[in-house]
Amino acid sequence: MAMVPAQIRGRAPAWSLEQFEYALPPERIAQAPLKQRDSSRLLHLGLDSTLADHAFTDLPGLLRPGDLLVANDTRVRAARLNGRRDDGGPAEVLLLERLDGDRYTALVRPGRRLHEGARITATAGLHLSVEGSAAGHAGARIVRLSTAGDIERAIATAGEAPLPPYIHVRLADPERYQTVYAAGQATSAAAPTAGLHFTPAVHDALAAHGIGWTTLQLDVGLGTFAPITAADVRSHRMHAERCTLPTATVDRIEEAHSQGGRVVAVGTTVVRTLESHVDASGRLRPGTQSTELFITAGHRFAIVDGLLTNFHQPRSSLLVLLASFIGAEGWRRAYAHALAGGYRFLSFGDCMLCWRQGSAA
Repeated sequence: MAMVPAQIRGRAPAWSLEQFEYALPPERIAQAPLKQRDSSRLLHLGLDSTLADHAFTDLPGLLRPGDLLVANDTRVRAARLNGRRDDGGPAEVLLLERLDGDRYTALVRPGRRLHEGARITATAGLHLSVEGSAAGHAGARIVRLSTAGDIERAIATAGEAPLPPYIHVRLADPERYQTVYAAGQATSAAAPTAGLHFTPAVHDALAAHGIGWTTLQLDVGLGTFAPITAADVRSHRMHAERCTLPTATVDRIEEAHSQGGRVVAVGTTVVRTLESHVDASGRLRPGTQSTELFITAGHRFAIVDGLLTNFHQPRSSLLVLLASFIGAEGWRRAYAHALAGGYRFLSFGDCMLCWRQGSAA
């Protein structure tokens, strides 16, 4: 069994934020997507706790006929706007969620200069005014947009792909921060990055292996960006994000489980959506809602058997979710292996396939 390096070995109390700390060298953060989406690596943490290195194209062979992949088909808005303040200084606004009409929640920089009453001019005739602070993040604001034409069209024209702040290389092709199966109106402030590895060829291979595919939608917002600051992670509060679970997806999941298939979530947003739609009796219910579900240790997973996910930042709600799914020892061993083995981390990095702790599937 691989030893877990001291830098990611848990010594603090179980609920301590320190339990979700590890050393992530900057050079291990992927700054750009690979030339081919499906040429990424895949680390498989098996039910027997073994770790095995694979290519992403091996995924169909790691699943069983009758298994069902569930993906988030949200489309990313060109949500990063660059402009000028009234005093001539630069400003950056990352639109997160449309509230009503022309009002949005957003992350702004520089936050110390963009308080209530501040105004910003972007390109495409787009103007923004700050109405006040928004909960959940020190840089969060409520902004009002104005333009002569359609606001969403102006955002699409003026905006850029909303890459995370740890990516410092400009993206040559904005579609690489979009899954190949994204559908509907662009409403998300970040991509569901576990899905970025899929290609039509992989989809064909999954179908040929008898593995199903279905989708739901969670519009990624502040919940993904808000850092955990509480020393006890149980005190962290997730920002509400809108999610929709179609009836057809519920039917596919129930059919897969009834026939012995496993439900594999493509990314943490899928896990949160599915687990948010479970009623008091343990049944999955379709519909649209806002979810603030923060999955921590002790959560009883009702739907998800397996998880395909990228490697997450230290001290993030995503890492806390992963730890609750595969256990503290599981994530530490997997991340130690990935760090030692040269895996690429975060949004444009490699991925891992793992199974729910205690699952007998």
